[in-house]
This record gives sequence, structure tokens and C-alpha cells, in this order.
Amino acid sequence: MSKELKKILVIQAGSIGQFVLSLAAMKRIRQAHPRARITLFTRPQFEGLAKTSPYFNEVESEERPIGPGDWLRVRAWIKREKFERVYDLECSRWTNALFAMLRPFPPVWSGTAFGARLRHRNPRRDEMHTLERQAEQLQVAGIWPDAPVTPGDAPAPDLSWILRRAQEPRPVAGAQAPRPFVLMVPGGVENRPEKRWPVERYAQLARLLRERGYDIVIIGGPQESALARHIQKVAGNARDLTGRTDFAQIAVLGARCVLAVGNNTGPMHLIAAAGAPTIAVVEDEPDALLTAPRGHVAVLQARSLDQLTVETVATAANSLLPR
Repeated sequence: MSKELKKILVIQAGSIGQFVLSLAAMKRIRQAHPRARITLFTRPQFEGLAKTSPYFNEVESEERPIGPGDWLRVRAWIKREKFERVYDLECSRWTNALFAMLRPFPPVWSGTAFGARLRHRNPRRDEMHTLERQAEQLQVAGIWPDAPVTPGDAPAPDLSWILRRAQEPRPVAGAQAPRPFVLMVPGGVENRPEKRWPVERYAQLARLLRERGYDIVIIGGPQESALARHIQKVAGNARDLTGRTDFAQIAVLGARCVLAVGNNTGPMHLIAAAGAPTIAVVEDEPDALLTAPRGHVAVLQARSLDQLTVETVATAANSLLPR
């Protein structure tokens, strides 16, 4: 009988999309180690979401190490905490470098770092979707024997713990029932505007959907309010929530909307995992589908997103919207 672990570290300090997809592996780690004290190392913007999850006892958050002082501080912290096992769900250059700094006596490490005792060695791991790739990593680590590793088999992350905390809006006596709404995420990928479907197309689609009786709700960062205003100008009375939603609120909106349309960006992973019928607009490049949202999702790809027509997206919307 193997020894029961008492102190475990999980590392995921990547993008919001990576973090959301990793929630499935985090759930499995907690199930495999129900009595362990599990600490998450992540970025500050994910701290609030992580602390409300049922998977961690502690959350340590800071930006990735930059200078020698940062590296030495993180190394010293891991050594001081005496973690018995580390699950590196990020498997990036910096986490592999961190493992190397912990040698010659590192903790038992699950990841891709050279020399790790529970190393994920599959040479084609980078050709797998994040969900199947992490499932196989945990299979190698011995905690998920029947892991779903066939493409498309791994389920979307479970966000039920977020949705249970959300209060349903109270009905107002005499008021009309609210109209069903479509959630739009026209921003994201700030440094790569070519990865965005043009905002003019979002605006035209919003107008079509409003004519069909749906309200439009737009979310994004505060820097994307100009996109929301453009959609409002064309479509009419769309609701602008840019800069006013945290990650948990985005998930709740995803659970309540009848459809979501957006670029391949982090909030779309939350929305899809919350159960929304989702259209993800994705640039046609080799690895795009390996990080796409998972759930009731239609992925629309084009070599150049300005070639993707409103008619094409509207047709996909018609197939997903309730009859």
C-alpha cells in the first residue's frame, strides 16, 4: 500500500484559458488525495477564483519569477514547505527551470521536466488537447488509471461549485419575464488583433439576433469598452458589462445565456464549461484546436478571420439556439 501524501503543490500560472482547462485535472488531484494539504501556485489574477474552489487548502500567488532574487525566493519557499509531490500542470520553460533549480533533491515531480520521477514522456503530448494531455499526465502519475486520453473524450471542467454559489435573480412582481440573452466576447488576444473576428461582424450579428427577440450582453476587459459601444451603435440596446465582471460572474452569465459567441480567449473557456451553447471563432492555425473551449461548442475556423462571414456564424447560431 502506497504512503498517503500529506503536502502537495499544484502549479498553474499560465493564461486564463490554461487555468480553466486545468480545473479538470485539479479536481482529479483533489479526489486522489482527499486528506492532503494541497497548495496552488498561480498568478494573482486567478487567486480569488482558486480560493473559492473546493480543490485547495492554500493559494500562493505571484507573477512568474524574473530576476535571480525571484527565482531564489520561490525555490526557498518550495524547499521550506517540504512538499512531497508537485503536479506541474503548466509544463512550461519556467516550471522546468524551477525543477532544475530544486535538484539534486527535488520533490517527486509530475510534469515534463527532465529528470522528474513522474515525467510525462509521450513525445506527441504537444499534439493533444490540454484536457486529454493533462489526463494522461495524471495517468502516468498513477492517480487516474482510466484517464480519458482519446481525442475529444475528456469532459469540460466542472464549474458546478461556482454556479451553486450564485443567487438566482429575484422575480419582480408585475414585471415582464426577462428576454433570453446572447453573450458576446468580441475582445481578448490584445496583442494579436488578427485573432479577433472584426467587431463590425459582431455588431451585424447582434442586430440580427435582436431582431429575433434576443437581448445582447457584451463582456470583456475595461479596455474593450469601445468594442461594446460599436456593437451598441449598430445593434441598439445591447448591455455593456465590459470591465464589470470577474471570472465567477462570467461563468454565471455563461450558465444563464442561450448562446455565447466570442474569440478564442480565456472567458470563452469559462462560458463553455458553465454549459452555454458556444461559438468559438478561431484562426485556422495548426495548434488552435488544442486549446479550444470544450463543451457544447461549435468551433468556426478561417485562415483569416475577416473572411468569416456573418451568415456563416448566424447559421451556426441557428443550430445552437433553442427552437
